[in-house]
Amino acid sequence: MAITTLILDLGDVLFHWSPQTKTTIPALTLKSILSTPTWYEYECGRISQHVCYRRVGEQFAIDPSEINDAFLQAQDSLQRNEELVSAIRQLKTESSNTLQVYAMSNISQPDYGILRAKHTDWSIFDRVFTSGAVGARKPNLSFYQHVLNATHAVPQSTIFVDDQLDNVLSARSIGLHGIIYSNPPQVLRAIRNLRGDPVERGEAFLRENSKNLYSTTDSNVSFEENFTQLLILEATNERGLVNYEDQPRIWNFFMGNQALSFPCDLDTTALALTVCKRDEDAANSVMDEMLEYINSDGIVQAYFDHNRPRVDPVVCVNVLSLFYSYGRGSELDRTYQWVYQVLLHRAYLDGTRYYVTPESFLFFLARLLGSSDSPDLHQQLKPLLVERIQERIGANGDALALAMRIVVCGYLGIQNDVDLRALLPLQCEDGGWEVCWVYQYPNRGRKVGNRGLTTALAIKAITSTGAVKVGWDAGKAVSPPSVAGVE
Repeated sequence: MAITTLILDLGDVLFHWSPQTKTTIPALTLKSILSTPTWYEYECGRISQHVCYRRVGEQFAIDPSEINDAFLQAQDSLQRNEELVSAIRQLKTESSNTLQVYAMSNISQPDYGILRAKHTDWSIFDRVFTSGAVGARKPNLSFYQHVLNATHAVPQSTIFVDDQLDNVLSARSIGLHGIIYSNPPQVLRAIRNLRGDPVERGEAFLRENSKNLYSTTDSNVSFEENFTQLLILEATNERGLVNYEDQPRIWNFFMGNQALSFPCDLDTTALALTVCKRDEDAANSVMDEMLEYINSDGIVQAYFDHNRPRVDPVVCVNVLSLFYSYGRGSELDRTYQWVYQVLLHRAYLDGTRYYVTPESFLFFLARLLGSSDSPDLHQQLKPLLVERIQERIGANGDALALAMRIVVCGYLGIQNDVDLRALLPLQCEDGGWEVCWVYQYPNRGRKVGNRGLTTALAIKAITSTGAVKVGWDAGKAVSPPSVAGVE
């Protein structure tokens, strides 16, 4: 249901104030006064300011006149949250003023009169509701119901923003979308995620950054590489989004000059030959060469370089996907058996040599199943993969891990609303998802991620939710460009 209404708190949201005064009343005591039953009555207009100050003065053994001075100084410290006011104004403009914005505050009538005199853009509010005027305060449900009745707002179409958890909890309990205020960017991000279509916003992010979806290290160095570009291409089937250096046979992870420093690798090559279909003879020629890079355990290596005898189960899975897609999976039986043992004994839970999260291993295993119609492979691997991905549902993870989990669950026919609920709020204000670490350089201690990949897989995850089976479009391979090189 579309969001049509926004309700915001005033104190510590639209306005900030300081409990530090020049009186003898400590800041903590001044805040404690605000949590007394006497103050609650004052906020609801049941007693006067004079009676309120007298009663709390007796309770805290403080002269009422000093309490009055302290609150006058606190009122003088009020500062408008300019960033939030600007953000609200922007939201209203974007909605062509169809978004109704209301204030809902626990504040007495006298104090609201002082606040109202403060210079601020009150026109951003279609109406202001105060506890002093209504005779009820948050978190009492009657206050919320009064506002809903007066505005004819539908709870499921209403966002409520407050800095107090108790107040947000009450709002959520009657069906409103509650946001606990932390800072303006956080609130604006949460509001946009609730108001906008996540897939449309994600796709817009990819289009706006097409050809510039670079990878980034955890030391904030951006660079171009082929692997994530191929994954983005496979997830979106949109060649215009990505840049990669097309190769006729074997591929390098890196692009440009960096490729000169590293040997070509089986991981990127296997991915490329399954995403960008080649002539069958050419593909078989490459697979024949891959068979020359198998160690004494019968496990395929990561590099086309006998001086780099590295193994990684995810690399093995991707090479298996290539071989199975061409009906040659049986030629790597010992590699497959090792991969199966890694899955069986959960050896992947701390990631692998090159891949950071356990979800990467499970994701590429599901991709392996999607690349092959081998009954034996599906019969042996699929039941165990179902068990292992179910074990991961609800586990801590970043946006990429969540997206991978959801995609795998969608492919296997498993409903995963838990991780979807965690993924959606992680969308950024610009429509993309944050960079998440995909792989790592073990010798350099560096991790690498790509916002484009996280976003592409998040979109795939959202669109796959509820589907009985979502494949990897293995039959929709992208044709190579007519001229090799970056498009």
